[in-house]
Order: sequence, then C-alpha cells, then structure tokens
Amino acid sequence: MTGLSVVDLHATHGRSPVLSGIDLTVEEGALACILGPSGCGKSTLLRVVAGFHPAASGSVVLHGRTLDDGRARVAAERRNIGLVPQDGALFPHLTVAGNIGFGLPRAERRARVAELLELVGLAGFGDRRPHQLSGGQQQRVALARALAPRPGLLLLDEPFAALDAALRAELRREVAATLRKAGTTAILVTHDQDEALAFADTVAVLRDGRIAQAGPPDTLYHRPADAAVARVLGEANLVPATLVDGRADTPFGALPLAESAPTASRGLALVRPHQLHLTAEPAPGAVRAHVLGSDFRGHDHRVELRPESDTLPPTLIAYTTRPWRQGEAYVTTSGPVHVLPADG
Repeated sequence: MTGLSVVDLHATHGRSPVLSGIDLTVEEGALACILGPSGCGKSTLLRVVAGFHPAASGSVVLHGRTLDDGRARVAAERRNIGLVPQDGALFPHLTVAGNIGFGLPRAERRARVAELLELVGLAGFGDRRPHQLSGGQQQRVALARALAPRPGLLLLDEPFAALDAALRAELRREVAATLRKAGTTAILVTHDQDEALAFADTVAVLRDGRIAQAGPPDTLYHRPADAAVARVLGEANLVPATLVDGRADTPFGALPLAESAPTASRGLALVRPHQLHLTAEPAPGAVRAHVLGSDFRGHDHRVELRPESDTLPPTLIAYTTRPWRQGEAYVTTSGPVHVLPADG
C-alpha cells in the first residue's frame, strides 16, 4: 500500500526553478532517504511535502489524500505529518515529558508520553530538562515528540548531522529500529551516503532538482544508473570497457559482468575501491602504478595511485588492509563489474 506519492512535482524560489518533475513513491511503513549534495533541492522537497512551501505544479498525495496539486493546498498543521529538525528544537523551559506531550489531548497525554519514553529508550527521563540531556538523548526526545500525535508520515531533516561519528551511527540504528517498531512511514534527508545506505529501504538520489535514480540501497550501490550516481553512493573507479562474449574487456583484463545487462558494446566498468588489489610483484592482468599516498582509517587504508596506463583514469583509489608506502605497486581487480554508459 502506498504511503506517499509525489508525481511530476515542480517548485520554485521566486522565478528560479528548484524542483523539476519529481516522481517519488514511499510505501506504507517504509523508510526512504533523499540523498544529494547541498543545493540539489532536498530541503525544498521536504518543505513542499510538509506544507511549508507551495508546489508550482504536480501533486503530493499521502494515504490517498491530495495535500498539494499546485492549485489547492492543505495547511501544514492539517497534514498529519511529523518533522524532526536537525537541531531537535526542544522547548528549553519544558521537561522531557512536557516536550513529548506538547499539544496532545490531556486525557491521553500521560499514557502516550510513557509509551514513547519506553519506545525511544528514555524511560525514567520524563522529569529532566533538555539541558540535562546529551545530544543523542535530545534527538530521541525530538523523535518521540514527532511521533506523539501518530503522524501518517515522519520527515527527518538531517537529524544526526551535529553528532559525532560514533554517536551518529548508533542513534541512526536506534531511530530506524524505533520507526520500524512503530510502523511509521518516514523520509530522511541527508548528504551522507553511509547514512542513506544504512537507514533506508529506498534511496532516491536527487540531482539538480530531479531524481536521478531511486531504488533499494544495494541496487543503487552496485548498479547505479550513471557515473554521477555511482560517485554519490561512494568512491568509484570508472574503467573503460568493451563487452566481448558476455565479459568486460578492460585494461585489467576480462572481467565478469554483474547480473544487469549493459545496453551498449562500450562503456565504463564500475570498480569500487575494495575490488582493487595491490601487490609488490607483477601478477596476471596487473597494471603497474605509483602509490601517491596511504591514509589509515581504522578499519582499512585508503590508497591513492597513479596508474602507468593511458587508458585508465589518472587516479585510482583502493582500500587495503595494510598501508602502502609511496613507490611502485601492481594493481589487479576482481569482478563482477557493472558497466555504465560511456557518456555518463
């Protein structure tokens, strides 16, 4: 069952177009993510859905109810949509319970607040003030407050951006689990590809006011529609390829193809950094390269290389389990590979 349906949505800021034909479907109870760089239109899309910005044309439909069709708009406060902003925006003069229960009918307030405190893992924190909480706890209170009136859709506007990396990952998992447990349809807006891949059932990559590709995270990461989408989802080595007998003929040799069938005989093979392997001695299909630098990242090393081949990109990126000093190395790759259009 469809929760949110956005069809051919256009929006402007003054005379400047911002959204140009957005089509997006989020199923009931699903977690979706809008991913893209700053200025691509993510926040405007969120504001149109929430009712804070008018659509120029197209439609926004939630659970079969039209909220905006470019002519008539349902007011934001009547849309039954919750919002978790980046900074939480808690009322400093109210307790945690007061923040969560704000606006709820008095008869159900106590029971609903207790239920939500339990849901977000803050049972016993109801009498505290926001300044007595950590950043992660404040965001959980903001989530509980947004869930309190049982919204038909929850919008999360980069709610983890201000947190440190470890807390961000932990809270992201907690929030996703909480939303799934509550059965809430939700949309997260972010520019962090790791966040998008880990959080959502569906990821929509927004570029220049349009959705370049939407689908399950695994599909977008391994089978992007073009080179730009490939790079948005993570670092990518794009290697010239010619399709011969069901394989990709590349400067690294013949590589097996991913399950998706390319539509052209020539293109760019997508090789993720973890698919590159470095050796100190020559190996079959290896390309000689010069190691420019190696950065330790805790779980692995990011190695930047300059290949001695005019047919390869001027820089290759590999992820390895050990550091590599500047100097000579030999690079091989493993498949399967997804082949993108050469003009992407």
